[in-house]
Amino acid sequence: MEGYWKGTVSADALRQTAAELRRANWQQLAADGIDEVPTSDFSYYDHVLDTTVMLGAIPDRYRAAVEADPLDGYFAMARGTQELAPLEMTKWFDTNYHYLIPELGPDTVFTADLTKQVAELQEAVALGLKARPVLVGPVTYLLLAKRASGVPDSFEQLCLLDKLLTTYGEILADLRAAGAEWVQLDEPALVQDRTADELDAAARAYAVLGGLTDRPSSWWRRTSIASARRCPCSRRRLSKVWRSTSPGPPRPT
Repeated sequence: MEGYWKGTVSADALRQTAAELRRANWQQLAADGIDEVPTSDFSYYDHVLDTTVMLGAIPDRYRAAVEADPLDGYFAMARGTQELAPLEMTKWFDTNYHYLIPELGPDTVFTADLTKQVAELQEAVALGLKARPVLVGPVTYLLLAKRASGVPDSFEQLCLLDKLLTTYGEILADLRAAGAEWVQLDEPALVQDRTADELDAAARAYAVLGGLTDRPSSWWRRTSIASARRCPCSRRRLSKVWRSTSPGPPRPT
């Protein structure tokens, strides 16, 4: 990665190294007894930024860079350029990991771009492995985002949920067409204390996604049962969401 940024490693060499790392990781998981390997969890920089690209929610100031070269445009958002500052970075919940904060506003348009997700699914399948794409869920994505510059304080990111669910429906349909039997949607924001409106939004989101017919069997999970136990009200509300939308996969962990 550093070599690519310094100009001593080509984009093709970087992509080849990334593919080799993914292959080694998947094969190690399979050797250890994992019968369904995760895909889409590999990132050049940050999985929330990957989600922003997947949703086409690229801030206007970076669009020219992304259109000129998607990889360099991606790193422009992550690291900045001489002309552009990077996206703001903050901690991923209470960990030492960080993510790049999505910038949203009332004019944000979501457009599905599954180039990365489909390619990595097909890589795993070509190795003879059963694979499960792993994505940041729609509610967590909105709750992690911030208002774009110039957007009034009255704007609430969750008002974009209906538009975003339409795009997630397209994503699920495309992944099903690409051969995915399951898709894992992670909603770590929902193990925190949340307002009634936020929990209602989660219930509505998964009622909509659970009602889709052109989709894999979506596996939604809480990422920390311990955290959920610290939020008993949220846990009860979320268990209702799970029962109302699950087609019968294992209970989330």
